[in-house]
Amino acid sequence: MQRKSILTALAFFICTCLLAQRNAPTSTYTADEENTGFKKENIFIGGGINLGFASNTFALGASPEIGYSVANWLDLGLGFNVNYASQRADPYYNGNIRQRNFSYGVGPFVRIYPINVLFLQGQLEGNWSNISLKDMTYDQSSTYKYKSTSFIAGIGYSQRVVGQGSFYTLIGLDLMQDKNSPYRDYNNRAIPVIRTGFNFYLKPSHKK
Repeated sequence: MQRKSILTALAFFICTCLLAQRNAPTSTYTADEENTGFKKENIFIGGGINLGFASNTFALGASPEIGYSVANWLDLGLGFNVNYASQRADPYYNGNIRQRNFSYGVGPFVRIYPINVLFLQGQLEGNWSNISLKDMTYDQSSTYKYKSTSFIAGIGYSQRVVGQGSFYTLIGLDLMQDKNSPYRDYNNRAIPVIRTGFNFYLKPSHKK
């Protein structure tokens, strides 16, 4: 089931790329502009929604962010997240224990664009979670609070014009093994994370 979830996520990503490729914009950078120092028009804010799914697991969240386009091929920034995750009780999967997880976190990210419409992203996150467990067999409930660390690595498609705006879709996985991560399931397996959103530059450029 885990492999099926990852393949489904990848299929969704590929379809999104093919549909959006038709109207992909080009960058406003030139070779000379990359070395002219700090530019207010290169600061962006925005974010999007997060989706995650695996066997018996569903996750939904929001991921606001602020960043700076250092060059045509590089963005640096700080991302925030608020997530809700639900794991259905199943006697064969998780001992018939239902889990609800509300978490929030923050951490730096880097995006590298090997080509205009494709990027690689890494994001280190510190997360704080409130977890509610209910044993459906014995009708017993408990709650816990945890702190965890995640590192989400992924690949994404972007329609991006530096100084104007961008749209992106990302598929990633938490590469760390912290069992309390909001991006890992009851059995500590990584949940595929899909993020889709928009960014807007604070001082839009009118260059074409």
